[in-house]
Amino acid sequence: MLGRIVSDMASTTPGVSLSAASQMPQGKPHSINEYVSVKKPPHLDRLTATTHQESTIEPVTIDVDDAPNGFVPGFLHMPPNFTAPDPFQVHHRTAAILLSGAGGGVTGPSSIYLSLACKLATLSSGIPTLRLDWRYPARSKHCVADVYASMKYLQDLYGLDRFVLVGWSFGGAPVFAVAGADQRVIGCATVASQTLDAEEGIRKLAPRPVLLLHGTGDRTMSPACAERLYKMYGEKGDRQMEMFDGDNHSLMGNAGTAEEMLCEFIAKCAGVEVDEGLRRDVVETELVEEEEREDLMGRGGDLRGLERRE
Repeated sequence: MLGRIVSDMASTTPGVSLSAASQMPQGKPHSINEYVSVKKPPHLDRLTATTHQESTIEPVTIDVDDAPNGFVPGFLHMPPNFTAPDPFQVHHRTAAILLSGAGGGVTGPSSIYLSLACKLATLSSGIPTLRLDWRYPARSKHCVADVYASMKYLQDLYGLDRFVLVGWSFGGAPVFAVAGADQRVIGCATVASQTLDAEEGIRKLAPRPVLLLHGTGDRTMSPACAERLYKMYGEKGDRQMEMFDGDNHSLMGNAGTAEEMLCEFIAKCAGVEVDEGLRRDVVETELVEEEEREDLMGRGGDLRGLERRE
């Protein structure tokens, strides 16, 4: 029987959760200044060389009022020449929020988020994208509050009122918890998601679309988690599951493919068309090379705590 991983040591037996045993906040949130070296991907010039435009990347600190030290850091990627919708007209705009695992961080599995955010913001109708850290990693209640606070921030400041949520590992729990309770979430995607604290939310998600990615060689989170979530979503909506044969917890062997799938899924949710030209010039452009991925994950905080590449 699969067990719940709650200790402070990594386990070699795949589990169903990396949630902390205690929900009490510990320590202080990380400062955005700790992540200055991963503000942008190392080869962003490859994207700007073909598109001749560059998204704006803003370090942000978002207030969250549910506990002391109520702020959460992240990077907001805004499309070139972005203009907020007219508040007096019915005009919906979509943002993506990218959420990491049990240790927090801002680069995501195999540093996918680092390049994915730039690509989404550079599409023809650019999609604002937030790479969000956690204040208190693996504490579900506080992480859910972080997501709600970021949605409020994006809506209040930029008029963004529809959201696609993406979560890695533990991050799948707040993704589905928020989506199950808030209709502003129009789609969800996860990489190697846990099931604990995610099951109730995913049952309420349909017919809004979901994309579940998992490696069959994952030694941290059982691939059975994706299969269970897929079944819990039901048959009345748009569900997709991709199992990568033999790949690990961060999909290191298929990072480029996973990133492209996430990019096109989010664009589709947002109603942004990706033609062959955009696919070639934006979606398929490699902004992080294979040998750089693990180092960037470490610098971006995504290998802290219980989260492991394998």
